[in-house]
Amino acid sequence: MASSSTQKLSLFALTAMVVGSMVGSGIFSLPRTFAGATGPFGALIAWTIAAGGMYTLARVFQFLAERKPDLDAGVYAYAKAGFGDYPGFLSAFGYWIGSCIGNVSYWVLIKSTLGAFFPVFGDGNTITAIIVASIGIWLFHFMILRGIQQAAFINMVVTIAKIVPILAFILILFVAFKADLFRANFWGGEGMPEKSLFDQVRATMLVTVFVFLGIEGASVYSRYAKERSHVGIATILGFVGVTTLMVLVSLLPYAVLPQADIAGMRQPSMATVLEAVVGPWGAVFVSVGLLISVLGAYLAWSLIAAEVLSIAAKTDDMPKRFGTENRNKVPAAALWLTNIVVQLFVISTYWSQDAFSLMLNLTSVMALIPFLFVAAFGFLLVRRRETYEVRPRDRTRDYVFAAIAVIYTLFLIYAAGMKFLVLSAILYGPGTALYFWARREQGKRMFFERPVDWVIFIAAIIGCIVGIHGLVSGYIAI
Repeated sequence: MASSSTQKLSLFALTAMVVGSMVGSGIFSLPRTFAGATGPFGALIAWTIAAGGMYTLARVFQFLAERKPDLDAGVYAYAKAGFGDYPGFLSAFGYWIGSCIGNVSYWVLIKSTLGAFFPVFGDGNTITAIIVASIGIWLFHFMILRGIQQAAFINMVVTIAKIVPILAFILILFVAFKADLFRANFWGGEGMPEKSLFDQVRATMLVTVFVFLGIEGASVYSRYAKERSHVGIATILGFVGVTTLMVLVSLLPYAVLPQADIAGMRQPSMATVLEAVVGPWGAVFVSVGLLISVLGAYLAWSLIAAEVLSIAAKTDDMPKRFGTENRNKVPAAALWLTNIVVQLFVISTYWSQDAFSLMLNLTSVMALIPFLFVAAFGFLLVRRRETYEVRPRDRTRDYVFAAIAVIYTLFLIYAAGMKFLVLSAILYGPGTALYFWARREQGKRMFFERPVDWVIFIAAIIGCIVGIHGLVSGYIAI
């Protein structure tokens, strides 16, 4: 029997892997998230910006993978290569902590889904929900420590569980489509607060980042492709397919319900919308698919989060302890720290007014710093003409993609707003202790060698202090 390392994937299998990595919990929350921010017109503009920006970012990942194949330690490797050790650490830390928070959002959504049938779980942040989620965290933890990986059939079941309810939701809403209701909602429905179009679009930006997370992993599958050309085709097919699903899931509810009703629904709002259209069985149908999907995604992302920390330790970006593996080849120390962080965040949801939205937005913000470094490194590479002795004709195209990706990620950071920037600083500031720990182990200079590193560090500490003060004083509401 051929080993997994020698198996080659067809174009269809590659495309399925791209779709599977991108479709997560976020798509099930889109109706309420968009309805609370904008109408169909604003949603169309938001998706145009998001899809265009994420596409350019995906193309930057692609050409960096081709032109810098030696930088294979993860997305943060580009930050380290282009901007130095401390930015490299921040990128690794941000990507890791963002993965941890993303895992918290899975548990909140699972309990919120169950809360529709068992009120004791509420919106996913009651004491009972936190206790059950905590039990789940550590059951998965010890299962992974024993070396249990996702088998191919589990991946298949999870992918089907994701896609079938989404396709059924879209088909049913197409049948129930009411053109007059869609027109009434188009510019923003009745009973919604007046906001400028710019503010409406801006309010959706973080959720679009969240639902596109995973697009950066498409190039990872290149070594498994039967033909190298299939990687680019699979990326485009998967990207277009998933984007189409997300646009339809966010737009079609406007044609069956008033915008204000959708905005007031509980999460997962896809289940609540379908229940309003076809009755209770619709909520059950979507909820079962969501639970299978999210549990499978949680298992995958638990491994990914631990792996990010482990690889960073092996490349001297994190303390060496987190690079160690147990006898089952699982990065045990990294898994322990990852799940301790997940546990602390799950407990913190008790004080949150909308725990799922908070975790979704924080996950997105933590991903923005690594993404900005990737886009900026791609831009520097093209500008310096580095590696463009080979296929120089590609330079103009890559220059455009990298420039747009930089502008897009900067816009996302602006769109996130000061609240989420200072909340991220609460994590980045203390997290720098891991950087000093790693430096001491390596016998390197404990503090920073470049003035720009001091500027970044001081900004993170000031943001951390402001954020903690805002939380304690109640100025920042979560």
